Amino acid sequence: MIVVTFDGALSLDVFGPGEVFSTAARQLGVPPAVVFASSRGGPIALTTPTTVATVPLASTRPGPRDTVIVAGGEEAGVRAAASDPVLLRFLQRAAGRARRVASVCSGAFILGAAGLLEGRRCATHWAACDRLAELVPGCAVDRDAIFVRDGSIWTSAGASTGIDMSLAMVEEDLGRAVADGVAARLVLYVRRPGFQSQFSDALVAQQAASDPLGPALGWARQHLQEVDVERLAQRAGLSVRTLHRRTEAHLGLTPAKLIEKLRVEAARTLLASTELAQKEVAWRCGFRDTARMQRALKRALGMDGRTVRVLFTPGPSGPVRTSGRTAAGSR
Repeated sequence: MIVVTFDGALSLDVFGPGEVFSTAARQLGVPPAVVFASSRGGPIALTTPTTVATVPLASTRPGPRDTVIVAGGEEAGVRAAASDPVLLRFLQRAAGRARRVASVCSGAFILGAAGLLEGRRCATHWAACDRLAELVPGCAVDRDAIFVRDGSIWTSAGASTGIDMSLAMVEEDLGRAVADGVAARLVLYVRRPGFQSQFSDALVAQQAASDPLGPALGWARQHLQEVDVERLAQRAGLSVRTLHRRTEAHLGLTPAKLIEKLRVEAARTLLASTELAQKEVAWRCGFRDTARMQRALKRALGMDGRTVRVLFTPGPSGPVRTSGRTAAGSR
């Protein structure tokens, strides 16, 4: 596995996937095969006060069993990496040789600059989705998924989701038992599938511990059948008018749209992870009927419930299918 990094890369983006693959190797009793590489080689300064030793990309040759993962990082570092011809040429070559090429968080902008996201579904941090869609008009940015696989190209959202994505890769290559063992060794509370939402609304609302929207949203997720704008306002200790101002200021959504987003999030999870009839899913998620759920899914995801089930339900070997194309293998 090759982790491509640069000055200003986020430490977790670099070391998170590296630790997942290294732990899998140790679990199998083989030497870890993780290489950290950069355009020039040598020590690379990360966002924490530390450096990582890297080999030059010019001396790195991805093989057909390799996984190449591009880290994300600070905006200045990402911009510089996205205009680095050595790095971009390496990724273009790797896309034709390696089993998979992936990015963590804003690393998607580097894949986009290399031309690897054209015509593909992809993910990045929720706050950067609009910018990625502008940079690569030919890609379809999934604004909710924590990671997306489209053929041999994988992309993940915020920094910690690089670990979720790496675990999915390990599961695809080595089986669920190994991936579960890695997750247990790293004390990960739960393994999140790619279709799971980034929970962007809750994250934004909970930036300040005193913000009443955080606990109110947590309550709403547990009471989707009964929540409405008035009840949500009451739970947050706000008037309906103040709730409207607060959700638009913090989340860019009206309270009604926010509630629909929570219901869509829950419906997508149930459709992908259970065999419940769509009528039952609609009821559990607070939609009045299946037709309303279908319309909400199409507005948010551009697809109906049946398509959600086809695209996101785990296949026989476990990994989430997020495209008609498939990818396999890593080293």
